[in-house]
Amino acid sequence: MASTRAGPAELGFAEAAPAWRLRSEQFPSKVGGRPAWLGEAGLPGPAELACTLCGRPLAFVLQLYAPLPGRADAFHRALFLFCCRAPPCCAGLRVFRNQLPRKNDFYSYEPPSESPPPETGESVCLQLKSGAHLCRVCGCLGPKTCSRCHKAHYCSKEHQTLDWKLGHKQACTQSDNLDNTVPDHNFLFPEFEIVIETEDEITPEVVETDESEITGSMGEAPEEELDSMAKHESREDKIFQKFKTKIATEPEQILRYGRGIAPIWISGENIPQEKDIPDCPCGARRLFEFQVMPQLLNYLKADRLGRSVDWGVLAIFTCVESCRQGTGYTEEFVWKQDVTDTP
Repeated sequence: MASTRAGPAELGFAEAAPAWRLRSEQFPSKVGGRPAWLGEAGLPGPAELACTLCGRPLAFVLQLYAPLPGRADAFHRALFLFCCRAPPCCAGLRVFRNQLPRKNDFYSYEPPSESPPPETGESVCLQLKSGAHLCRVCGCLGPKTCSRCHKAHYCSKEHQTLDWKLGHKQACTQSDNLDNTVPDHNFLFPEFEIVIETEDEITPEVVETDESEITGSMGEAPEEELDSMAKHESREDKIFQKFKTKIATEPEQILRYGRGIAPIWISGENIPQEKDIPDCPCGARRLFEFQVMPQLLNYLKADRLGRSVDWGVLAIFTCVESCRQGTGYTEEFVWKQDVTDTP
C-alpha cells in the first residue's frame, strides 16, 4: 500500500443521542437512521445508491464528519457509507464523500448551537432547504412521486410499494403533511451517535511466536508442505492475535479513523495490495482513511431480515487530494475483508 503515517487512531463508539444532535446542521457522525446530508446539492441519485450486485436500493450504514485542517474547501467534510441489506445478496457496499467551505449556501458561518432547538413538531424532514425531496423510506434522493397525491417522494418503485403497503394507501389523500406520518418501514438501521476518542499511545505488545518452534508430525506429508502450512498458520494466527490485542482495551469500538495510518486487518487473507485500490477519477491515488469494525454489527441488528450483512473489516480509501468534483458527492472506495477469512 501507499506509505502510511504513524500515530494513534481515533476510535468511534456508538451511543444513544437526542434526535436534534443527529441533524445535518449539527454536522454529526452517526450510525443508521436516514442520512444527515452535508451539501444539499448533487446528492447521489438512485442509480448511485443501488447495489452493484443485485440492483436493490442500498441502506444507509453510517456517516463520519471528517474535516481537513488547513483546507478551506474542506472546512466541512463528511463520508457516507451504504450497504445492501436485501437477502440473499447483502453484499454491495458504496461510500461517498462531500465537502464544503466554511462559507456556503447551506449552513451558518458560526458553529452550531450546543443547545437543543425549539420543537417545531416535525418528526421527519423529507425536503431539504434546497428544494430537493427525499424518499420516505430511506431518506435518499427521491425523484419519483406518488401519482395519486404527488406529495410523497421515493427513490425507487420498490420503496414506493413498501410505503404503500405500510399505510400510505390510507393516508395518501387524507393528510396535508405526510412528513409527520412516516411509518417504520423496517428498512433503516437503528440510529446512534458516533462519539470519537483518541486511542491511547500505549498498546500491549503482541507476543510473536517463533516459527521454528512449530513442530510435530502430520502423517506422511512432505516436509516442504508442512513448512508451508506451519508458516501460513503462524502468520494467520499472528495477524488475528494482533487484531484482538489491538482492540482488547476498547472492545466496543465500531470504527478506527486515521487518514494515512495503517489499517489493522482481522485476517492474513484478502489484504489489498496497492494495485487493488483504484485511483480517484481526478487521477490522484487513494489512501486509507478509516475502517469499520465488526462490533458495529451488534448495533445494526441486521439479522432481523434473515440472511444479514456481515464483515470482518470494512476499509475506506479516499482521494489523497480530497478533490472537489463539482458541488456534489464523490464516490470513494471500500475494501471488504470478510469475517469468514479469519483463521
